[in-house]
Amino acid sequence: MPASVSSVKTEHASRYLQQLCKHWSHRFEVEFNETAGKVPFSAEAYLGLVANPTNLIMTLSVEKPEDLERMQAVVADHLKRFAFREELDVIWTADESRI
Repeated sequence: MPASVSSVKTEHASRYLQQLCKHWSHRFEVEFNETAGKVPFSAEAYLGLVANPTNLIMTLSVEKPEDLERMQAVVADHLKRFAFREELDVIWTADESRI
């Protein structure tokens, strides 16, 4: 299953985690609290979120390799919309533990 990870530096990681999860909870069976969340986009694709005081760590897994880049853009776009007051760098790298 293709996967990638992004560790985004922000002091508002918990807030963004909760906003992302609440946003997608209208369409998906989302699970979250202040420090962790999971958005299951399908049976085979999901976004895992972990917040700590300095970073929001996002792990994205998709079923098909051709979907990875598009889903990375979707997640990054949504995060940046919620974080409009600060400039975030969302850089995805391959999640080697899933290969």
